[in-house]
Amino acid sequence: MSLPILYSLRRCPYAMRARMGLLLAKQPVMLRDIVTRNKPHELLAASPKGTVPVIVLNNSQVIDQSLDIMLWALNLNDPQNLLRNNQPNIADEILTLVRKNDSQFIPLLEQYRASARYHNDDLEQRRQACEALIAPLEARLSNHSYLFGDSQCLADYALMPFISQFVRVEKKWFVQSKYINIAKWLKSHYESALYTKVMKQYPQWIESQEEFLFE
Repeated sequence: MSLPILYSLRRCPYAMRARMGLLLAKQPVMLRDIVTRNKPHELLAASPKGTVPVIVLNNSQVIDQSLDIMLWALNLNDPQNLLRNNQPNIADEILTLVRKNDSQFIPLLEQYRASARYHNDDLEQRRQACEALIAPLEARLSNHSYLFGDSQCLADYALMPFISQFVRVEKKWFVQSKYINIAKWLKSHYESALYTKVMKQYPQWIESQEEFLFE
């Protein structure tokens, strides 16, 4: 049986977390790395919105939302109990936090990044809006190594690429900020074998027509 096909983009935070979810679930896929300026027609045929990640399953089902890809893979196989399905209340809290990140933090982050890019006068205001959602994460990490205790869960991986983007907007400011636990949490991600594997660079599929086994 052929493996699912994953359309991905190396530095896209949504694609990053989808790749993490697949690796954590030990779900192999055939990876097709793309560039946004030259989207293959196969990607657009599968998902007309044209953004990554997109996974095409063996039955031709398409999943084109990163969180849905993570949940699909981990519901098939969750060896590290990242979903906490044996603790329904905690499982609900984890998904609530991830969805709050996606619906509230990411739009604020995009405004903050744009303000920095265009040297707008509202940079500090945009940063403070993000901090309203960053500060509770710092508080969580002051008690435990990870967002829901002393072992990682879905939220740690689903939020990490976006927190990483927040840090990079004003890196000098962040280094001197009060967010020492978030810095430590990010460092543990960056130094992991998983992150190294997730960030491996592949030739562009549209140029080489070569898929790569990602497992």
